[in-house]
Amino acid sequence: MAGTFLNKLKRGLFMTHTEFLEKVGETFQRTGPVEPAHIDQLEEALISADAGVPLSVRLADELRDEVKANRITTMEELRPAVRQRLLKLLNDADSPQQLSGDSPRVTLVVGVNGTGKTTTVAKLAKRRMEAGTSVVLAAADTFRAAAVEQLKIWADRVDAPVVHQQEGADPAAVVYDAIAAAKARNIDEVLVDTAGRLHTRANLMKELEKVKGVAAREVDGAPHEVLLVLDATTGSNGIEQAQQFGATAGVDGVVLTKLDGTAKGGVILAIAEILKLPVRWVGVGEGIDDLLPFDPVGFVDSLLDVET
Repeated sequence: MAGTFLNKLKRGLFMTHTEFLEKVGETFQRTGPVEPAHIDQLEEALISADAGVPLSVRLADELRDEVKANRITTMEELRPAVRQRLLKLLNDADSPQQLSGDSPRVTLVVGVNGTGKTTTVAKLAKRRMEAGTSVVLAAADTFRAAAVEQLKIWADRVDAPVVHQQEGADPAAVVYDAIAAAKARNIDEVLVDTAGRLHTRANLMKELEKVKGVAAREVDGAPHEVLLVLDATTGSNGIEQAQQFGATAGVDGVVLTKLDGTAKGGVILAIAEILKLPVRWVGVGEGIDDLLPFDPVGFVDSLLDVET
């Protein structure tokens, strides 16, 4: 199973991996002493992959200092040094998931329109159920036309129950009903599909605060996790969204969708560097099984073309 996940991750990263190696692959294949131009190429490749200018410059400067201090002297030592730093960055941004508190566990899925929140909720439900966790879905996107029907279609595919109300209903009331249903049926987790909202719309962000308040009132420690869904094809433009949602919704982790359709997968590194948030899940296709738990080692090794 682990091998299958890693293979899917590598396929999902194909565009990022290919463009990155086109810029820096020749550098990694060289032998002999490290030259300034080699680190310049690496810096440019990271920026092109949307790892972000601050991280790319910092990493390159650290490597230059290592070369000057004779701690990195040959090209054979360069790739392992880059790998070590990228893994440290991702591991430092990680944080333990909150598993304490009363049942049911409540997970909010938030983000702007078009990032794939609804399909992510259904795919996440399938992952949870495969792990032995019972779930109920809360259709708290009550404003978008046909949003409830879309969630119900996906929920049918994974055989998960959905709690919903009529269009235009109070999203907080839907969450209240879903938690009540979970308690009555001894269901382990409530996955909440929230309405897509721009982080600049104060009224919608206040609505999200209300949803959080209802969850907290009904279940100790809820919401136990807030996952922000970002579209990988937007690259570093998604960072501002994440910062604004983090300020309002208290984001705990990121789901990065559409990773298979972009060369900007380096944004995973920018998320860790700037936001200090872990990427929990990555979407690498439209299939029901194409939501993968993020694997930092697999990501870095795929990016750098390291054989594992």
